[in-house]
Amino acid sequence: MIPEVKQEIIDLGDGRTISLETGKLAKQADGSVVVRMGDAMLLATVVSARTANPGIDFLPLTVDYREKFAAAGRFPGGFFKREARPSDREVLTMRLVDRVLRPLFPKDYHAETQVMIQLMSNDENVMPDALAGLAASACIQLSDLPFEYPISEVRVARIDGEFIVNPSKAQLATADMDIMVGASEDSVAMVEGEMLEVSEQEMAEAIKVAHQAIKLQVEAQKRLVEKVGKKEVREYEAEVEDEELAAKIHEFAYDKCYTVAKEDTSKQERGEKFAQIKEEITAWYDEEELAEKADLIGKYFAKAQKEAVRNLILDENIRLDGRKTTDIRPIWCEVNYLPSTHGSSIFTRGETQALATVTLGTSKQANVIDLPTDQSEEKFYLHYNFPPFSTGEARPLRGTSRREVGHGNLAQRALKNMIPADCPYTVRVVSEVLESNGSSSMATVCAGTMALMDAGVQLKKPVSGIAMGLITDGEKYAVLSDILGDEDHLGDMDFKVTGTEKGITACQMDIKIKGLSYEILENALAQAREGRLHILGKLTDTIATPNEQVKAHAPKMVTVTIPGDFIGALIGPGGKVIQELQKATKTEIVIEEVDEKGVVEILGTDQAGIDAVLAKIDSITFKPVKGDVYEVKVIKMLEFGAVVEYTEAPGNEVLLHISELAWERTNEVTDVVNLGDVFEVKYFGVDPKTRKEKVSRKAILPKPEGYVERDRSSDNRSRSNNNDRRGDRERKPRRD
Repeated sequence: MIPEVKQEIIDLGDGRTISLETGKLAKQADGSVVVRMGDAMLLATVVSARTANPGIDFLPLTVDYREKFAAAGRFPGGFFKREARPSDREVLTMRLVDRVLRPLFPKDYHAETQVMIQLMSNDENVMPDALAGLAASACIQLSDLPFEYPISEVRVARIDGEFIVNPSKAQLATADMDIMVGASEDSVAMVEGEMLEVSEQEMAEAIKVAHQAIKLQVEAQKRLVEKVGKKEVREYEAEVEDEELAAKIHEFAYDKCYTVAKEDTSKQERGEKFAQIKEEITAWYDEEELAEKADLIGKYFAKAQKEAVRNLILDENIRLDGRKTTDIRPIWCEVNYLPSTHGSSIFTRGETQALATVTLGTSKQANVIDLPTDQSEEKFYLHYNFPPFSTGEARPLRGTSRREVGHGNLAQRALKNMIPADCPYTVRVVSEVLESNGSSSMATVCAGTMALMDAGVQLKKPVSGIAMGLITDGEKYAVLSDILGDEDHLGDMDFKVTGTEKGITACQMDIKIKGLSYEILENALAQAREGRLHILGKLTDTIATPNEQVKAHAPKMVTVTIPGDFIGALIGPGGKVIQELQKATKTEIVIEEVDEKGVVEILGTDQAGIDAVLAKIDSITFKPVKGDVYEVKVIKMLEFGAVVEYTEAPGNEVLLHISELAWERTNEVTDVVNLGDVFEVKYFGVDPKTRKEKVSRKAILPKPEGYVERDRSSDNRSRSNNNDRRGDRERKPRRD
C-alpha cells in the first residue's frame, strides 16, 4: 500500500516552483522530506540519538551532503566505480547548511545528530546546493528534535541589473553577483558569495531580496508541518546547573578577567593569565570535588570571562590588545621571499601570518571537476593549509579539514575574477598559515594578491580582505575591525569581506544573534571598506603593480592557434613529432582542439627553446601563396629535377622540375643547380594536370634575347599520331 503523501508548493513568482513532500521515503528517520525543483530532487533526513554520550558538553552534529552520479545518469570517474570521499563542492555545501543549523539547537542538547542530504535526481537548469538548507530545515521541522525555528537558504544572482532567486547555472555565468543567504523569518544568519566589484549598498540590497524569498520558504515549511501534524518535542536530559557555584565564580573571576582584558597583552600572555585565574578557582576543591565540578567550573568561568571582555568593549571602547574598534593591527609584507618558487609573499598582520606561493603551468595542470552536477576545469585555484603549530598546538594531521576547504574557497573567490581572461597560464596559489590569531583567510587573500603580482600574473587590480566583528547587548553595539580570534569566539558576528579599491569581490558572514538590523549591517560594511582600503595601501606599498615578466626560472607561456588540419602533423604518428620536439627544446607542449582549430600551449624556461617550437610550428603549418616568390634550398638531386626546401619553413619540400630550371633547354639538372644551392622560385599552386604543387625558377628570370617559345601543340599532335600508329600496330594480330 502506497502511504499517504503530504505536499506543499512554493511559488517563486516566475513560473518556477519548489515542492516539499513527505510520507513516502525514509520513514524510519526522525524526519524526512523530498525537495523538488524542476527535475532536481533532494532527499533530506535527520536522525538524533535518544541519549547523549557521557562527558560530551557540545552538540555532535554532522551535516552531510552528497551528489549521486546516478542522479545525472553518469558513472563515477576513475577506477573505483563508487562514490567515495566528498568533493570540495559537497564539503562547501555541508558548511553552508551547518553554519545556519547549529546555533538553533539548544545549547544543552548534546545527543549525536546527523542530517543527510542526497541529490537523487539532477536537473542541469537547477543548482541543488541552493535547496540544501531548505531541505535540511524541513526534515528537522517534521521531526521531534528540539530546534528553535525553521530556516532556509537561497542563492541570489544579479543579471543585467535584475536580482534572480535560485538562478540556473547558465544564468549564473553572466551574473555580476552570486550570494547564498541563510536566514529565519526574522533575521539573517549567514551570507557567502562572490561579486564583480559591487558596492556595499548593492550587496545589502541583494541580502534583502534573498530574505524576502526565505520568508516564503519558511511559511511553506510551517504549512507542511500543519498538514502532517506537529510532533511533540522529545524530552532530553538537560545540563546540570549550580546557580550558587555560578554566582561564586562570577563574583571571583569577573573583575580579574576584566583587568586582564584591559592590559593590552599578547595572545599567549593573555591566555596564561586567564588560565591562572581559573587555576585559583580549581584550587578551592580537592580532587574528589574537582572531578564532580570540573565541567561546571570551566563553563561558568568561560561565561564570566566572555561577559568581562564584551563589557570592556561596549563600556570603554577598549579591546583585548588595546586597540579601538576601528584600528587595524600593525602590518608588514614582503615579496620574492622564496627563491625557487614562481612567485611568493609574506603577509603579517598582528599575530596572523600567511606565506603564499604561486605556481604557473599549462592547461594540463588545470583542476578537473567531475561531479554529477558539473564537469569543468579551473585554470585558477587556491589551496589553504592550516597546520596546528600556527596556533601553538600539537595534534595529528587527519587530511584536509572542512575548514581548510571553506577558507581556501573564500580566498579563491576573492581573487579569481581579478585574473585576466587572457592569462595563458594555469595558476595555483597555496597559502601556508604560519601563525593565526584572527582571520587567516583574509591574510591569505592579501598574501595571494602579492604573490600573484610577484609571479608576473597581470592582475586587473589588487585585492585585500578584512574580518569584522560585532558585540551587542541589544541596545549598545560595537563593530570591530580586524578581529582577534578571541573576539571572533566571544562576539556576535564574524564578517569577512574582500575587494578592490572599486568594490567587493567576496564575502562570508556568520551572525550569532537574532534580529540583526540592516542598519548595523550597513555600518559594518562601511567600516569594513575603510579597513580594507587601509590594508590595500600596505600591499601596494610593498608591490605596486604586477611584475612585467615572469621570473627567469619560471616557465614562459606562448599560445598559438593553428588550422585543425595540421594538428595531426604536429603530433605525428604515435606522438613522435611532438615528443621529440619537447625533448629537443626542453619545453612542454599541449594541444587542444577548439572550434575545429588547434590551440597550442608552449611552456618553457628557455626562450630559445620556445622560439624553436614556434619555428617548427611555422614550418609545419606553412602554406605558400600562389604567385609569391620564395627562397629555397636544394636538398636532393633527381634526373628529372631537384627537390627544394623552403628556407623559411624547413621540412616543406617541393619538386622543381627540370623544365622549370631555365629558359634554355636543360639536359642535366646539374648544368643549372647543385645540392645546397639557394635561390628563389615562384609558386604556381597545384598544377591541374599533375595535381602536384608547381614552382619555377625560370619564371623569375628574364627571357634570353631571341628566345622563341616552342610550338607545343604540334609536338602534342605528333606525339598523338605516333601513339595512334603504335596503338594500331599493337591491335593487329601477331604473325609468326
